[in-house]
Amino acid sequence: MTAPARTNPDANDAARTLTFEDDGTVPNNPDLPVVLLRGAVDPGAGEAAIRALYKANGWHETWTASVFDYQHYHPDAHEALCVAQGWADIQIGGPSGEILRVSAGDAMILPAGVGHCRCDKSDDFQICGGYPSDQPHATVIRAPDERRPDHVDQIAALSRPKTDPIFGEGGALVVLWG
Repeated sequence: MTAPARTNPDANDAARTLTFEDDGTVPNNPDLPVVLLRGAVDPGAGEAAIRALYKANGWHETWTASVFDYQHYHPDAHEALCVAQGWADIQIGGPSGEILRVSAGDAMILPAGVGHCRCDKSDDFQICGGYPSDQPHATVIRAPDERRPDHVDQIAALSRPKTDPIFGEGGALVVLWG
């Protein structure tokens, strides 16, 4: 079994939050912010160690791939993302949102409903995803074509994770999402 990635406690203390309103394309999340953790894990940890970290902290359905290059969101699950290698420019919050450059070791936790889209990437880009243990594998909704009015209620009904995918019970997510 792969050991979980080595974490950087300073990243937990310096967590940044971003909040986005419904822009008509994606609902975003009116109650929960995106949590950005720069340098959360050792940039050389690799995908197996990041996925083991998620699992050790109670997050499941882990995967390693990329981020879709079209606007989308998940109405039925919050999503943890941590860059395993390379870099990418990812737009968060829908077409009017913020473009963030993330690099190996950076992590983001996206609350359900928050739009995201990969704008650019390095050739070696890989990102690891995972979901809270009580939520299904996230349904991908292409925005705005597949958006439905009931998604807002579905997003609001989701539970908040009991643990941060990177830092566990004492992580920034637990504190910031209370």
